[in-house]
Parts: sequence; structure tokens; C-alpha cells
Amino acid sequence: MSIQKRPVIELRGASKVFRTPSGGLHTAVRDLNLTVEQGEFVAVVGPTGCGKSTTLTLVSGLEEATEGEVMVGGAPVSGIGDKVGFVFQQDAVFPWRSVLSNVMAGPRFRGVPKAEAKERARSWLARVGLSAFEDRYPHQLSGGQRKRVALAATFVNDPELLLMDEPFSALDVQTRALMSDELLDLWAGTGASVVFVTHDLEESIALADKVVVMTAGPATVKEIFTIDLPRPRRVEAVRLEPRFVEIYREIWSSLGEEVRITRERSASDAA
Repeated sequence: MSIQKRPVIELRGASKVFRTPSGGLHTAVRDLNLTVEQGEFVAVVGPTGCGKSTTLTLVSGLEEATEGEVMVGGAPVSGIGDKVGFVFQQDAVFPWRSVLSNVMAGPRFRGVPKAEAKERARSWLARVGLSAFEDRYPHQLSGGQRKRVALAATFVNDPELLLMDEPFSALDVQTRALMSDELLDLWAGTGASVVFVTHDLEESIALADKVVVMTAGPATVKEIFTIDLPRPRRVEAVRLEPRFVEIYREIWSSLGEEVRITRERSASDAA
């Protein structure tokens, strides 16, 4: 008899309400129901400002749900877990530390001996092609190189859950495609689950096993699409496949409606 695995992430009727500076209440997400399985790559798309990033902060433990349940690894989320890695839109690196020191920081904070932390950091720097840059500082690197440092600094901690909030949005188109391939290579074989927030529908399809479409704010899950493109993938190549175009049209028919609603609301508020 097979044993059914518990999902890595479970959101059950999760909502988040913030108090505004004027004292009012703003509902960022409402009645979220979502599961993410072990080793699954899930991309989350939705209109600007709908609450995609708030979903990540609830899963990470940076924020508590106002209502509902948020479970990670079968337990309620209470603070930031040791096995959760978070890659932000802005490069979360220490500007005063060298590249090697930045990648060593996570293991050192977790009590790993210095020699072991250095060995692990150098191994991951080799994987992201930055072995020759270990003594450089972040301001001496390109945007793509800084993002590679951030990825190495995340993967060196062996995260079971990787949360990514538009990590490549500040990069140029070519670098963005290269970093997407880099991410897929680093993630392959780790067994980690990934939740990847993006505004780029093409990026979400090229990377993910499932694409979750969120409604116009306050966000809830509108539809979930399974991406049946084979792995391994190369981002630029997979975008040329006829099936990719079919999937894009299918998802856009759902997402585009929410984008239009958001634009109409913005125009109405500005009037």
C-alpha cells in the first residue's frame, strides 16, 4: 500500500488584511486555497498589485494570515523556517562582504564550521560560474553576476522550499533567459519545491510545472494550469514549441480578464 505524501505547502482559506496609514483596512488576499507538492515548481501570475507577493510572505512566515491556515511541511507556519529560502526582486546581498563571504553567510549563521562553510560556498560558486570572482564585492559585479551570487547564497543552505519574488525582473532580456536556465539547472535534482512569482507569463510557462492565475485584488486563486512541456527545458528553445503557444493562449484567456479588471479599476479611481 502506497503512503500518500503530505503537500509541502497548504493554504486553506487564507486571507490577509493590512491596516492602512489612514487607519482603514486593506484586504490583500482572500480565501486562498493552494497546495504545492514536494519537488514541484509552481509559478504565480496575476495583475499588478493583486497580492502575489503577500502570498509568498504568508508562506515564508514574514507575515501571519488574518484568517485561514498556512501549513508548511504539515505544520502551521510560525516564523521563518530553517529550510525556507527566499530570493527577492532586489539583490539581497551584503555590500560590505566579498562574494565568497556572502555565500558563506547562511551556513555560518546556522552554526556550520567556517572551513565547511567555505568549502560549500566555493562548491556553489563553481556551479554558478563565479569561482574566479570570490574575492570581488557586489558593486564590482554585473546584475546577472549579483543574481548568481544570490542564488548560490540561497542554494548553499539546502532549502526544501524556495520562494522567489520576481527575481529576474530587473535584468535585461538576454540575461533573464540565461538566469532562468541557470535556475532550472541549479534546482534540478535538489528535490526542493519552488513558488515563483512573476508578471511575465512566458517566463512562468517556461519554468513551471503548474501556473496559478490570481484574480484582481484582493487576490484569490482563479485557475491552475498544468504545464505539460517535457523537462529538461531551455527557455529560449521551449518558447518556440507549438505547445508553448497553445498553453500561453489558454492561460492568457484567463489572466487577461483579470488584467483588464485591474486597469478599469485604476482608470475609475483616477477619474
